[in-house]
Amino acid sequence: MSPIAPLAQTMAEATAQLSLEHEHHTDSIGSKLGMWLFLLTELLLFGGLFLLYSVYRAKNPTEFHHAALQLNVLIGTLNTAILLTSSLTMALSIGALQRGQKKVALGCLLATIALGALFMVNKYFEWTAKMHHGIFPNSPALGEQSSGEQVFYGLYYSMTGLHGFHVLVGMAVLAWMAIVIARKPERVERWALPDELNKLRGGRVTLTNDQGQRLWTGDLIDDSVREVSVSLKLHASPENVTYADYGGLELAGLYWHLVDVIWIFLFPLLYLVS
Repeated sequence: MSPIAPLAQTMAEATAQLSLEHEHHTDSIGSKLGMWLFLLTELLLFGGLFLLYSVYRAKNPTEFHHAALQLNVLIGTLNTAILLTSSLTMALSIGALQRGQKKVALGCLLATIALGALFMVNKYFEWTAKMHHGIFPNSPALGEQSSGEQVFYGLYYSMTGLHGFHVLVGMAVLAWMAIVIARKPERVERWALPDELNKLRGGRVTLTNDQGQRLWTGDLIDDSVREVSVSLKLHASPENVTYADYGGLELAGLYWHLVDVIWIFLFPLLYLVS
């Protein structure tokens, strides 16, 4: 019998064993569906505020116009650019982690968190500037203005405050994902050579992964075998970055993108209404 036959059988058994040892059950469809349902509830929450804003704006167009003139459009525009950039770095982080580039993924993820922090810093200075001029809920200065302007600033603080809270939650989730990913070692493919390989002499044997990359080439012992190529379906060890990691990062990315989309609606409604 040709030595290739037992070799192929042995490698097939090794592949099946590796698949069994490192197979992880992941319900990716269920987890993404659950996240989309959660995002739907968030859209309903902000959608109600948008509807409330539209009703009061229709009743008080002039007052809303005058109140919006006192907002800092430059800071609002800067924050819009910051969040749009953070969506880009978030997408780059997910793509890098899927390719096994952990350092690139962490760098983009930390950049996303930093951009979120910069957004909140700008929002802090904007809020404190308004409060310094006495424009905040139940303040005497705001009480002297028309009821329409009071409603505008009530909605302004409520909507931007709720959005800022979501930004902080998103930053906390991304920071947790960064810690989880940073603790994982680099993705290293591992394989084991069966004992039957040591019984064959002559020629060479080449092991390749499922992408066709050559992993190992060695001499056999039997002169009747010129060259044998065996393809192994390799699996990362459980301690390496797996779907559970970049799948979780994808879900966190969906939440972060929602935060950006909500701001894209808030920016023209509040800052550009004038």
